Amino acid sequence: MERAGERFEAVERMGEAARFRLGSARTLVVKVGTSTVAYRGGSLNYSSLDQVVRGVADLWNEGRRVLLVSSGAIASGLAKLGLKRRPGRIVDKQALAAVGQAILMQAYEKLFAEYGRTVAQVLLTYQDLDDRVRRKNARNTLLRLLDWGVVPVINENDTVAVEEINFGDNDILSAMVASLLPADLLVILTDVEGLYTGEPSLPGSRRLSFVPEITPELEQASQGRGSPLARGGMASKLMAARLAGKAGVPTVVAPGYRRGVLREILEGEDVGTLFAASAEEEPSRKVGEAR
Repeated sequence: MERAGERFEAVERMGEAARFRLGSARTLVVKVGTSTVAYRGGSLNYSSLDQVVRGVADLWNEGRRVLLVSSGAIASGLAKLGLKRRPGRIVDKQALAAVGQAILMQAYEKLFAEYGRTVAQVLLTYQDLDDRVRRKNARNTLLRLLDWGVVPVINENDTVAVEEINFGDNDILSAMVASLLPADLLVILTDVEGLYTGEPSLPGSRRLSFVPEITPELEQASQGRGSPLARGGMASKLMAARLAGKAGVPTVVAPGYRRGVLREILEGEDVGTLFAASAEEEPSRKVGEAR
């Protein structure tokens, strides 16, 4: 028991030090899920969207560079067309994404303009980031947009993606974008407080503040169902954290409904769950390091 207590205290100290270093992040990828940007019926939640946009714009204003990966196109299409459930057929989801993406971008353009920021729509597929030439072109475009002070709003190109080759959800897409640049930090905003030791609603289940390593036990604990309109759950967030970590990028999974959550994360507050970058990958890379 004494050794277990010592290990717990050591992990806590590691977590405190790791959270302190997050304040040095200059380039961030922030992912918002469907549960954050839309109501259960699919209509956009403008209050929640404005909160996210304000937080991103605030970070830009202090000299950081932030890319936004946003879900919500299919949900927006559902609401626009008056449909009640997410369809199963790929062609239906592709068509809904075509309708909803325009609605989603119109909302982001309007909200960011209120804070003096220009946005750019960037739609990506798995093939774009799997092919060497296309991956390089995507990276160059994103970096140029950042140099111009433009906020890239990124989503999977659901209109042309097919089930066999898509990302599966935007958690993985955000991790691939963070690895592509590479970014200093990936923040995944969701509808829970972070990763729990069990089902969050069960007695005795507690939030994990810091995860130095993603173990099989953690992956088992993460299994669960997400929002009925979303594709991802906590399991996909662990996959994203693992992928980003291999590129030397730490990940924070935090509640998107919490006001000022991005500011709290960068100030080292104990918010959400911080996943450490893999120690064996890119050992010379440090947060805030010049590119």
